[in-house]
Amino acid sequence: MILFSFVLQNAQTIKFPNVNSDLRQKCVDGLLSWLKSPASTKCYRPCLETLRILSRDKDQLECLLTEETLSLLMLHAGLKDLSEEEEDEDIVSNNQDGDAEVIVEAQKCLCNLIFNSPKAQKMCSKNGCVEGIVQRLKTYKDPELKFDIKFFDMKMLFLLTALCQDTRPKIRHDMHGITYLVEVIDLSLRDAEEKGSPLTDQEVELCCEILKILFNLTVSVDKNALDEEEEAHFMRLVSVLHDLLICQTATKDKREELQRSHSEPVNHMPRDCYEELLTPLNEGAVGGMENKDVEYDGKNMEAILALLDFLYKRLDKPTKSLKESLIPILHCLCETCRSNRSIRKFCRTKVLPPLRDEVKHLPQEGDSLRNRLCKLLTSAVSEVKDLCADFLFILCKESVDRMVKYTGYGNAAGLLANRGLMLGGRGDGNYSSDSEDSETEEYSQLKEQINPVTGKLEGEKSNPCEGMTEEQKEYEAMKLVGLMDKLQRGGLVQPSRIGEDGRPVPVEHMLELTEGINLPPQARGTGDSDSD
Repeated sequence: MILFSFVLQNAQTIKFPNVNSDLRQKCVDGLLSWLKSPASTKCYRPCLETLRILSRDKDQLECLLTEETLSLLMLHAGLKDLSEEEEDEDIVSNNQDGDAEVIVEAQKCLCNLIFNSPKAQKMCSKNGCVEGIVQRLKTYKDPELKFDIKFFDMKMLFLLTALCQDTRPKIRHDMHGITYLVEVIDLSLRDAEEKGSPLTDQEVELCCEILKILFNLTVSVDKNALDEEEEAHFMRLVSVLHDLLICQTATKDKREELQRSHSEPVNHMPRDCYEELLTPLNEGAVGGMENKDVEYDGKNMEAILALLDFLYKRLDKPTKSLKESLIPILHCLCETCRSNRSIRKFCRTKVLPPLRDEVKHLPQEGDSLRNRLCKLLTSAVSEVKDLCADFLFILCKESVDRMVKYTGYGNAAGLLANRGLMLGGRGDGNYSSDSEDSETEEYSQLKEQINPVTGKLEGEKSNPCEGMTEEQKEYEAMKLVGLMDKLQRGGLVQPSRIGEDGRPVPVEHMLELTEGINLPPQARGTGDSDSD
């Protein structure tokens, strides 16, 4: 009763500054002695709940960080191999019937300790904890195994793979962890398909935890040095990721959570594996030719369309969360489009369709994917700005002319400056030279009236110098130079000109801008037809 009262009163407590180390040690010793006693089964859960609350205080964990304590917690969590621990069999015999609440409380204690203590991380990476989790992972087909046990197993494995890099190759190679993790996801998908029902919220939560682990396991893999077996594992993984993208979930929120978690492991796949995100039309979930939106190049693009829809929804998030919301999905789309020609071409039809009446408005005005991405090209969040520019540039086959055509030179200036392409040309990407959606008739007719800096159609403007004498023109020009020089000396602006490397070079005086006024041929552009 004392323990139940303590747990109830401290359910939200994180710190215990008024408890000195001696008293804490006595408390922990008392709890451990009860957890060791086969006669105390009714006290196992409140003892573990108390330890869980105490393990939140990262400043006073030393009394919990012993081999004996971690070993006992692993024992109650069902993660310890008893072949050499016969003296503890009585404890397990009292809990072997599956007191899930006791197992879960022990798991939560371990999660807290691993999260809060580097010492616990090192100990749990070497004391058989990882092996115990992977061993139980093989039994997840058992319908009697509770969801919470599976979930906190995956929580622990995520923490260990995130915080202890040494565990990654061991799980990936020695324990074949990727295979077992993928099988758990596949099992959930097959069960849902057989029942004809969507994934439950619990199944989605478990899959999301597994996806985070897969990200940790693949983040440091050298994609260019895989053997045939490893490449087959990655192919299988991408195939399952495809199925996750198009599966149905019980709630919209969980579907979005699943798509968000899916984005990260995709970034680390070998280039050839991205083909697994596509399926022939007769094998996809879409019957025949009923849905034209997902048909492209003879393949079912439903998974890619799901990624684009997810990006569109993410763009609705408030500015303060832009970085967290957009970076994973933008990385994912950049990698898939850069690596697979069919995916890139399909994404281009959805993001950068041929221009028609759109040129009457600024590229960043409107509600289309193109408009929203162009708006982010001037975002204050540099990571998001750069990734948006990179994505659009890839869709343009890294052609400066195309990029300027769809975004306006002003919006694209940051990317072009960073890549040394302000004089035009192409990036370093290797793309096919076939034609893709040549200019529309509407665009061709209005092309000469489009301002290349803004990317917007502008009517004819009167010449501000009309009626001026040459002396008056010269006077106004020098007056402008003087004003800009004043701004420069005041530190408000830093005028630059384009250097030979295609990057902006600061000038010391405004008159330097008049040097080399005859621009080289590449600066004048070579046309922006899409048929190159």
